[in-house]
Formats: sequence, C-alpha cells, structure tokens
Amino acid sequence: MISLLAAIGIAILTIGGAIFSLIAAIGVNRLPDLYTRMHAASKAGTVGSGLLLLAVGLHAADTATFGRAVAGIVFFVLTAPISAHLLARAAHKVGYKLSAVSVRDDMMVK
Repeated sequence: MISLLAAIGIAILTIGGAIFSLIAAIGVNRLPDLYTRMHAASKAGTVGSGLLLLAVGLHAADTATFGRAVAGIVFFVLTAPISAHLLARAAHKVGYKLSAVSVRDDMMVK
C-alpha cells in the first residue's frame, strides 16, 4: 500500500509524462519539416517516456520493476538523441530540404 504523498507524486509524474508526450505528438503533426519534427519527437518524447516509466516504477513498489524502469529511462536517454541525429544526417545527405522558415543550414558545404 502506498501513502497519499507517494500517490500524489506518482500522479504528478504521470500527468507530466502525458503532457510531454502530448507536446511531442503535437510537434510531430504541426512542425514544418523533418528536422524540427524529429527534434520534437526525440526531446519531448524522451522526457515524456522517462516520466511515465518513473511513475510506473514507483507505483509498482517493487525493486525489480523499478530497476527495469530506470534501465528503460537510461536506454531512452542514451539512444533517442543519437538515433535522431543519425536519421537527420541521413535525410540531409539524401537531399531532404529544410522548410522555408528555417534560418540556416549549418551542414551546407560552402
């Protein structure tokens, strides 16, 4: 049985994770090009997933489940930025153009 304070903390983590996941979904749908969409998905999606995993680990009140949740958070934090970077670089090499509202392309060869 968890205490009231722990339940409130878990609820805050769950709501925070859901809000970050919603922000990531809105960013993927509304941002103008592949690069900004990937940024929204990798940053806000990672934070949202991490908060939700932390809430699940705390709610389970089991050391093994909490350890798996922490391992999942570490996995997300280590892999999401690297995979987004590699996908954006591959898209740039293939020739996917930036949107018109983008200010500059730092990878453009002069």
